[in-house]
Amino acid sequence: MRDTAKANGCPFHTGAATTADPKNDPYAWWPSALNVEILHQHDTKSNPLPDFKYRQAVRTLDVEALKADLRKLMTESQPWWPADYGHYGGLFIRMAWHAAGSYRAADGRGGANTGNQRFAPLNSWPDNANLDKARRLLWPIKKKYGNKISWADLIVLAGNVAYESMGLKTYGFAFGREDIWQPEKDVYWGSEQEWLAPSDQRYVDLDNPESLENPLAAVQMGLIYVNPEGVNGQPNPRKTAQHVRITFARMGMNDEETVALTAGGHTVGKAHGNGNPAHLGPAPEGAEIEDQGLGWLNKTTRGVGRDSVTSGLEGAWTPTPTQWDSSYFDLLFGYEWELTKSPAGAWQWQPIGIRPEHMPPDPEDPSKRTMPMMTDADMALKVDPIYRPIAERFWRDPEYFSQVFARAWFKLLHRDMGPRTRYIGPEAPQEDLIWQDPVPPGPRDYDVGAVKRAIRASGLTVPELIATAWDSARTFRCSDYRGGANGARIRLEPQRRWEANEPERLEKVLAVLEPIAHHYGASVADVIVLGGNVAIEMAAERAGYAIEVPFVPGRGDATQEWTDVDSFEWLRPLADGFRNYLSPQYHRLPTRQRPEELLIDRAHLLGLTAPEMTVLIGGLRVLGANYQNAPEGVFTDRVGTLSTDFFVHLTDMRYRWAPLADNRYALIDRESGETRFTATRVDLVFGSNSILRAYAEVYAQDDAHEKFVRDFVRAWTKVMNADRYDLRP
Repeated sequence: MRDTAKANGCPFHTGAATTADPKNDPYAWWPSALNVEILHQHDTKSNPLPDFKYRQAVRTLDVEALKADLRKLMTESQPWWPADYGHYGGLFIRMAWHAAGSYRAADGRGGANTGNQRFAPLNSWPDNANLDKARRLLWPIKKKYGNKISWADLIVLAGNVAYESMGLKTYGFAFGREDIWQPEKDVYWGSEQEWLAPSDQRYVDLDNPESLENPLAAVQMGLIYVNPEGVNGQPNPRKTAQHVRITFARMGMNDEETVALTAGGHTVGKAHGNGNPAHLGPAPEGAEIEDQGLGWLNKTTRGVGRDSVTSGLEGAWTPTPTQWDSSYFDLLFGYEWELTKSPAGAWQWQPIGIRPEHMPPDPEDPSKRTMPMMTDADMALKVDPIYRPIAERFWRDPEYFSQVFARAWFKLLHRDMGPRTRYIGPEAPQEDLIWQDPVPPGPRDYDVGAVKRAIRASGLTVPELIATAWDSARTFRCSDYRGGANGARIRLEPQRRWEANEPERLEKVLAVLEPIAHHYGASVADVIVLGGNVAIEMAAERAGYAIEVPFVPGRGDATQEWTDVDSFEWLRPLADGFRNYLSPQYHRLPTRQRPEELLIDRAHLLGLTAPEMTVLIGGLRVLGANYQNAPEGVFTDRVGTLSTDFFVHLTDMRYRWAPLADNRYALIDRESGETRFTATRVDLVFGSNSILRAYAEVYAQDDAHEKFVRDFVRAWTKVMNADRYDLRP
């Protein structure tokens, strides 16, 4: 008799793919497959609190009691991870900084807004070494206040309170960051396959820091911004200064803010490199199960307190590492500095002829004194011709330094929270700041019906109205809550002249819609959206469906004065697959993502699911919303009718597809050989990708007409209302 257990292996062996082994990925054999999965992250299946409304709950938080508990915690040193100088403030500031500092302006991803520091890869980045200890120290606070405080809010609040406890008057603090419950899969952190790989592959030319690959804002894999030892670990303060300037600009900071943050971040706390890095165990994600999610453990020697290793650099920057003061500049400018190495072997700078009163205390024994140090980035402030005058002004005027730092620190912590209307809590500042993209409240009591009738009678076409409304709304990014239709910034610089917005067509449409808005007392922002809605209703009527696209008035009109032109350039579309647009710049890029990948990226930033993306593509094509009325993807003979024709022709096996030229394909009748339609890769991916084809087939069915219209309206309304924070708590 055959031994089935032996033949089939262990009868208790699981058949599930239970590890992150790449071979378990369904697409492991096809590494170029489109990652549609990023559109379906963070759904209710991963959320243990699916019905919980954090932004409502945090409003009931006793903020003063929480802050009092944080201040008390900071000076209660724990033997398992002793506090430097008896104060965890420096550690908590670094934790908050590194949570917020992962933000990059190019796509709005990263940052502290989601509590992503708890998960891979950030929880195991080399630059985040030992921040796992900081979060564990905070656990008693999180445990006590429960769901009234998110990890995302608590991580950055701890850093803010730390500065306050050490003497800084902060600018304020806003709550409202909601936690995610699993690692983010949409963020591109770089192509390197190893931590701290040389910077060279991130740049077209390492000697030209501006050639850093977009959207990256850090010079090496696993770093927040720059290597503290110098470019590729080679000390050169002048060269480092150029890289600091670009990385901080990529985080949305100007030169003055950069100097303030660098100096202010190093005014307190210390670096840790008093030991052998070879004794450290793996990062949290690779640690043993008994380590319970803690990484970088030294199981060979003591490895805590004064003997811990984090960055590898060793020492404090100032003689008062638990006090907010200007001693950082006293040392930076008061001494000449020489290159040396830490006990861990890292390059750092030390002062020549240091006086005893300028020597920091030992982190565990205040009766002992230690040598201060500076990183290459600190020395950059001294040698760079732009940074030095700024730093010298801060040195001469400590009050001004404190004010600039407080505002820059606030910006760092809140840059990805969106407009001030999203801020919650008693310490949220009431001042409008230009980087918040302020929009005044808009009118609500005008006659919406009359406006819609005026638009219908205006002579503007369905494609013109659809394209203008879409272009106004498509700038929205759910990553940092920037952009969107509210504010009607499409009529302002720089958006008014963006090629993707078809300036000539835009001017024509605005010339009609702006007087309508003025006449009826509506905002231009509302009227632009209403124009798109009217066009959809007209197109649905032609398809035989009487519908009303949902609309709530109240959008405001932003002003040019309160629009940061340089900052908004980060929102300029390089591509928009929804309108079949590719910038000429795309073809000049040294490395190019496929157009369908750029579509997925935009859909993700718009907060769309794959089915919503699919129905929008099909609808926008038959509505004739392509850039410059291009014919590609318009698989219909009745443009302007909200039909399922796109999906019907895409899935019809009477036709075959043939390449014509770069990103152009022909739909050819198999029998006659005649070309029926043309398309781009963005169009064809809905037939070639197995996931997207499954969605397309739903809408190609004979029974899908009404469902298609209603689904399109629902997805369209979602995009138009993406930045209507006044419509949700």
